[in-house]
Amino acid sequence: MKKVFKIVGIGLGIIVLLMAIALISISASDIPSYEVEKIDYKVTSSPEAIARGEKLAVMLCASCHLNHQTNKLTGQKMMDAPPEFGEIYSQNITQDKTYGIGDWTDGELVYLLRTGIKRDGKYSPPYMAKLPGMADEDINAVISFLRSDHPMVKADPTPDVPPKPSLLTKILCRVAFKPLPMPTEAIPLPNADDSVELGKYLAHNLDCFSCHSADFKTNDFLNPELSEGYFGGGNKPLDLQGRVMLTSNLTPDKETGIGNWTREDFIKALKYGQIKGGKALTYPMLPYSQLTDDEAGAIFEYLQTIPPIKNKVERSIY
Repeated sequence: MKKVFKIVGIGLGIIVLLMAIALISISASDIPSYEVEKIDYKVTSSPEAIARGEKLAVMLCASCHLNHQTNKLTGQKMMDAPPEFGEIYSQNITQDKTYGIGDWTDGELVYLLRTGIKRDGKYSPPYMAKLPGMADEDINAVISFLRSDHPMVKADPTPDVPPKPSLLTKILCRVAFKPLPMPTEAIPLPNADDSVELGKYLAHNLDCFSCHSADFKTNDFLNPELSEGYFGGGNKPLDLQGRVMLTSNLTPDKETGIGNWTREDFIKALKYGQIKGGKALTYPMLPYSQLTDDEAGAIFEYLQTIPPIKNKVERSIY
């Protein structure tokens, strides 16, 4: 019997040793890289496309990439990123050819936005939004804006600060998060006359589900509805003082979600940061004033159709 225990002990010791070696190896390595597919893609720019792209970029990109010292999309430290992911900095996405994306092709940009793979093959970690379901017309609009003469994207030689991903991030990028496939078929805009369809499109492609589901680590960008605790809140971004700011439950549960909210209540909160009871929302939840009332209302109408989740989010600060 002692011999059996000895053999088992040796076996367990070997397993622990191999795991330790693997963790040390991953810790010393970088984010994984992948083969880059060459995409033949050219944006079709117009004043309308640039205006639409600006609207989308302000809501989707600026919260991470807008540096308030340069007033451009030169990147910054992401103060709301949970420390478990490491020390995170967004990158310079101005038109600077050395430090920004001025030397990127349209194909390289669309490949990054769709798959999460940069032009050097490196994978963008889970805190970088992926847009596999965004309509082709909107992707074209975003890139058109990035190529425009808007002050936010004019070339600025502010160098990037290299992120310092944690061991957890490096493991997640090898196990849970992988590059997404390029779409093989055209992706149309949603039917603007169908409020629920429009609301679903906006809730997914403005990355609302990413913060308001249970955990950044279990989000599913390809199939957002499969994210753990889909829109049930409780995720843990930080505010500007480094305090955990639990995200709200946006499911139609009447006790712990927004089941008792009206469409007008939701529009006021989303567009202007004012919630029932007179409280004001604070960072990292920013007002989406660029949305029309119809668009904000459509998101509310979609959220009323999803399964309710009973999850009381206790928040001492807003």
